[in-house]
Amino acid sequence: MTTSKEPKAGEAPAAGPVSGGRPATEGGYRVRRTLPLRVEAIRQFRRRRTLVAFGILLVLPWVLVGAFMIGGSPSGNGVPGLVDVATAGALNFTLFALFVSTGFLLVVAVALFCGDTVASEAGWSSLRYLLAAPVPRARLLRQKLIVALAYSVAAVLTLPLMSLVAGTAAFGWADVELPTGGTVPTSTALGRMAIVIGYSLVAQLVVAALAFLLSVVTDSPLGAVGGAVGLVIVSNILDAVTALGSWRDFLPTHWMYSWMDALQPQIQWTGMAKGAAISVAYAAVLLALAFRRFQTRDIVS
Repeated sequence: MTTSKEPKAGEAPAAGPVSGGRPATEGGYRVRRTLPLRVEAIRQFRRRRTLVAFGILLVLPWVLVGAFMIGGSPSGNGVPGLVDVATAGALNFTLFALFVSTGFLLVVAVALFCGDTVASEAGWSSLRYLLAAPVPRARLLRQKLIVALAYSVAAVLTLPLMSLVAGTAAFGWADVELPTGGTVPTSTALGRMAIVIGYSLVAQLVVAALAFLLSVVTDSPLGAVGGAVGLVIVSNILDAVTALGSWRDFLPTHWMYSWMDALQPQIQWTGMAKGAAISVAYAAVLLALAFRRFQTRDIVS
């Protein structure tokens, strides 16, 4: 006859069945099960601001097509630019759409996704309930950052992809015509387009990181989003002050349009390398400050 052995006083109970060398628990608390990415992604997708942001990005290329159809052949102000060759083909139209959207529309979209994610929870007084689940603070912030960055990447990709569709329908498919003269074959232009989009994503990192930091330190989503967009506006104003000289190189938006160096007959990497380094450095510092601030913040909402 077998009898169960009860633990003595001060002795830990026997572990349950072992699976893979680790005790198996049924229904126990596990950090990795709290706030799954899928749940957070669905929660963010159902937000009205997500649907509105993607709706604008999907509609804008068609609005530009309609403007060119109504206005006729584009003409610049005497200086060769992407607008002069915007209707030469789908790829040219996509480059033009990116050019007119990089400095503001994409900035707003990225700031919206990254600046609203934590501040909105605090504004709804639901942040402390998430932490009481219990979700560790570092994990909560990491999950929200991953989802916010994923939506930001999707936003930046949505515009050129829809522009390709709209440009193909309206202007056909052709080699890229450079504003300064000459053409780039389609096979080469697609690789250049990948570089342009990749650099645009990296350039928006500083906006995403600042919006995320502001989302952590404030309970107002509008303040977080507006603060990040305001930084871009101020940076652009300062960048126009030529008296600053080489100090402008350290402004977060100074290298935002360096992707145009990929449209030269020979790609110029210097500007994009400097811009990527500045953006990544700023983003790393801002995100570190966000995590540090959230770990010590008194959550009352």
